[in-house]
Amino acid sequence: MLAAILGDHDVDPRVRAAAETAAPLLERYDPVRVQVKMRVIEAFLAEGIAESDLAGSTGYGYDDPARERYESLLARYFRAEKVLARLSIVSGTHAIVAALDALTSPGQTLLCACGAPYDTLAYAIAQAPYSLVSRGVVYAEVARTPDGSTDLPALAAAVRAAQPAVIFVQRSRGYAVRRSLRIDDIAALVATVRDAGSRAPVVVDNCYGELVEDREPLEAGADLAIGSLIKNLGGGIAPTGGYIAGRADLVDRIATRIFAPGIGAGLGPTLGFGRAFVQGLFYAPLVVGEALRGLDFAAALFAELGFAVDPPAGAARADIVQAIRLGAPERLVAFAHGLQRALPINARFRPEPGRVPGYVASVIMSGGAFVSGATIDLSCDAPLRQPYEVYLQGGITAEHVALGTVIAATEVMRTK
Repeated sequence: MLAAILGDHDVDPRVRAAAETAAPLLERYDPVRVQVKMRVIEAFLAEGIAESDLAGSTGYGYDDPARERYESLLARYFRAEKVLARLSIVSGTHAIVAALDALTSPGQTLLCACGAPYDTLAYAIAQAPYSLVSRGVVYAEVARTPDGSTDLPALAAAVRAAQPAVIFVQRSRGYAVRRSLRIDDIAALVATVRDAGSRAPVVVDNCYGELVEDREPLEAGADLAIGSLIKNLGGGIAPTGGYIAGRADLVDRIATRIFAPGIGAGLGPTLGFGRAFVQGLFYAPLVVGEALRGLDFAAALFAELGFAVDPPAGAARADIVQAIRLGAPERLVAFAHGLQRALPINARFRPEPGRVPGYVASVIMSGGAFVSGATIDLSCDAPLRQPYEVYLQGGITAEHVALGTVIAATEVMRTK
């Protein structure tokens, strides 16, 4: 298999040897993948979608059948009372900020349970013009432990002291040195909050984590799970959108904030994209499984080359993000240059570090997705800051992840 993947590409001999060691991971069987596939299939069978349900609407989108069936389908998958999934929610960050804004009032506390959230969300919460803090919301966070885990005793103390209105949990590592949270970790976190006497909504940023495990955050006791429709759930097909899933009263409150009082979730055309959303969800378990196989290969490849990786190859995963600690800014740039050459769109582009809104440090990114920003496709992001980690994301096929990471590794090794 490896020879077919690498073909005639110019590969550093050290990288080729490491790839041969990592290659068996491309064929590893994971029983969780079968469970996730069947969970999605059973949701489709229970929903009973008809061809006529895929017709969309324009304008206001009254009684849009594709929207209604898609949201009902997602509710079945997530085990949610209600789901709001819309084209007009353009990103996970958009959905999260709208939710937090709807659920907090001036003088109330928003408590981040796992340290600072990812850069752009942290900026939107506390630093940007018109941020939540600028309108009077009190922001607090519980620092992570030295190994990047959630500090549950400190969380319990913070909940008792601050009496927060909302407790925010980031499931994925984002672009930071921290552990991604598995569903069992979220269950322990929710139990800690409830044992501390708080009934505040626990809101989980579920981006990059959907369909990775055989359970989702609502089944661990979270009140809301929020994310993007163009990452895991989109299967590489959904064109845009974000979702909010969970308690019906909270989803209704957020819908009122996003749209208007008295209108709430009642409007929203799908503009003919209903089929892409529904089909994307059906394909999503397969695509996520391919990404996970590819990321296992990438972890083994770079570990064999002497770099620290998290999670290690073969470990249980919580998301579709692989951290690789390259240790120097020139290696981050080399990795991004190499990966870009393997992408299906813009392979001839040469990414360079630059300022990105919401990030403190300069960032270099590689991306060539068919849907702009859809990081279920193979991509990477790397803030140019210590400890100089690159965050490898997604991959529609494991073989593509393998080829991309081998080319990236060759560029990295040539800097040494």
